[in-house]
Amino acid sequence: MTMNGDMLIGFSSVRGTEGEQRAFNPASNSEIADPVFGMGGSAEVERAASLAAAAFDSWRNAPLAQRAVFLEAIAENILALGDELIERAQAETGLPAQRLQGERARTVGQLRLFGKVVRDGHFLAATIDHAQPAREPLPRADLRVAKVPLGPVAVFGASNFPLAFSVAGGDTASALAAGAPVIVKAHSAHLGTSKLVGSAIQKAVKDQGLPEGTFSLLFGAGRKLGEALVSHPAIKAVGFTGSRQGGLALMRLANTRPEPIPVYAEMSSINPVFLFPHALANRAEAIGKAFADSLTMGAGQFCTNPGLVLAVDGPDLDRFVEAAGAALASKPAQTMLTPGIFDAYCSGKQSTGAVAGVTKVAEGEPAGERPNAAQAALYVTDAARLLASPELEAEMFGPASVVIRARDFGELLEVVEHLEGQLTVTLQIDAADVADAKRLLPTLERKAGRILANGFPTGVEVCHAMVHGGPYPSTSNAMFTSVGATAIDRFLRPVCYQDLPDNLLPDALRAANPLAVWRLVDGAPVSPV
Repeated sequence: MTMNGDMLIGFSSVRGTEGEQRAFNPASNSEIADPVFGMGGSAEVERAASLAAAAFDSWRNAPLAQRAVFLEAIAENILALGDELIERAQAETGLPAQRLQGERARTVGQLRLFGKVVRDGHFLAATIDHAQPAREPLPRADLRVAKVPLGPVAVFGASNFPLAFSVAGGDTASALAAGAPVIVKAHSAHLGTSKLVGSAIQKAVKDQGLPEGTFSLLFGAGRKLGEALVSHPAIKAVGFTGSRQGGLALMRLANTRPEPIPVYAEMSSINPVFLFPHALANRAEAIGKAFADSLTMGAGQFCTNPGLVLAVDGPDLDRFVEAAGAALASKPAQTMLTPGIFDAYCSGKQSTGAVAGVTKVAEGEPAGERPNAAQAALYVTDAARLLASPELEAEMFGPASVVIRARDFGELLEVVEHLEGQLTVTLQIDAADVADAKRLLPTLERKAGRILANGFPTGVEVCHAMVHGGPYPSTSNAMFTSVGATAIDRFLRPVCYQDLPDNLLPDALRAANPLAVWRLVDGAPVSPV
């Protein structure tokens, strides 16, 4: 398709007048000539938000089947973009085509998953407690509850996933599935990619005959447009994936509005990996090699990258470090997503290496003359140093990690209690380690949203059981996930209906159950059949 640099506000193509910006190729360290994108401001936010507010009641009351068809149509439209989408994303991110093809498949899979979620209706949590007029000492009214969407949602595209956490990513898919209109602020690192995907969504809105304000895509430099979007009274929730600093700024802004709103921010995690004694004794070399593969996947630009390794000190841990270091030494430098991310990664490595008592034990292949290319690194220190040095817990967001040597299992427990909230923790265990793992587990359940064994955290499956969230600072609200079927819950709230006539009730709560959904009736699950 011929792409221009206009925003998509409802059905309109709108040229921003708050400055211009070209997309950037981090592999060549140069701007991409065409197109030139026009940046928006408060006027464009007002237009998009007004359309979203006007569309809300119509869209949230659309039949569930229509919502599902719409989500599936977006998926088909994204696939129909073909190689153009992959080539543009590759130019704007430096990511290899194979990675982007996999991410496109994940994006399409998310949309289709939420189509299924909408069709089965479980997300409505329809519950009925029939009236008990003869109950003593007081009768009970007829009470029914179901979930409704919060309202229009603002989504901020993420830098590290130009497809799966961006314009049509999990935040957008789950919000649309909930019945909420969505306004996306495109990430400045992949403007062309965002425009292509945004056009695919806009086409689906038009083809399905949906309200114009169901979706809009805005471009904006700096913080001005994003702040205007979060501050607009029509916006009722925010989805964000990015830095802790960025997430906290949005949270502060959302909480100082006349009507505070939730910000579902995924922010910062170092994803500790625990190496248990028997696993190390039996598999140190294999674990070390697999760890190096995980650490350097995608230039380490994953929120689940294993940035910390913890184990009781000894010869078996030495074997792990040696194997991981050897594997890392053969890893080529990889182009990072933006010059800013590359600079932050280099700064993080410098800060880590400057801590007294921290030793760099291995590096990947040097970048040479390649711009914005990250060289992997592995550091080692002891548990006492970690406990005394907050900078060692900072996310480096790249292919670097720190190995922590504990004196004994007691000190390891102390470190676990000390750690901040995490998206994931990983246990490398053998059968003889289970008893020790059980001692850690209660604390780990307080610290993380996902606990995995004998794997590595990179790679987040999109399914019903996935949790991609965790205690602060990994996310702003540990009760929710940004990946998986239950991500829809972020954009819903319960409404109770007391003694309403049947013809005023939502379809999910009517006597005839026209949506044919499972319901909890007088405390018992009832099949629609």
